[in-house]
Amino acid sequence: MSALTDRINELSRKSKTVGLTEEEKVEQARLRDEFRAIFRRNFGLQLENTTFVDENGNVIKHKKKD
Repeated sequence: MSALTDRINELSRKSKTVGLTEEEKVEQARLRDEFRAIFRRNFGLQLENTTFVDENGNVIKHKKKD
């Protein structure tokens, strides 16, 4: 994940200074999509392991949306 974010940041800095080639723009879009997919998967796993406690002290497990 670190290498992925490092490359995304590198391309972002380059785009702000000298610009990106078409190949780099495609790579940047692919890397961002990959990052978002990993983030969503990890966040979903985190929610699966999250419980909530209501005002009555009842423990409620997160329910996955269909």
